[in-house]
Amino acid sequence: MPRRILIPVDESPQARAALHHASEAHSEDELVLLHVIEYSESLTNPERGGRKQAEGWYAKAQQDAEALFEELRADIDHDGDIKTVIVDGSPSGEIIDYLDDHDIDQVVVGGRRRSPAGKAIFGSTAQQVTLSAPCPVTIVH
Repeated sequence: MPRRILIPVDESPQARAALHHASEAHSEDELVLLHVIEYSESLTNPERGGRKQAEGWYAKAQQDAEALFEELRADIDHDGDIKTVIVDGSPSGEIIDYLDDHDIDQVVVGGRRRSPAGKAIFGSTAQQVTLSAPCPVTIVH
């Protein structure tokens, strides 16, 4: 039975590396590509077309995410199913929420190399997911 592998994706080289690793290591499993549209209160101003509205920055962010999914799919040769999901919010929080709400067997996430001070001050999505995920996490550099 195929496993379900979650790969959080954005336009970073780290996310692409994670996707390539997951596609090769889990060639017949289902890949779930999750893109988080990050927002802040300043971006959800109604004059700009707030979150969940069909105009403004949010609609553009959704279109960009769909274009990213198409590009990523074309960039890999994968035998299993590929599912794409768009959510909005804080990246680490949304990834953890998705893991809590869905039957995911493993997460493959791209990680950035940071100094210990940089990690302590800024943290990282990969670190937060690793510490909170209810399933195994692979960090790809």
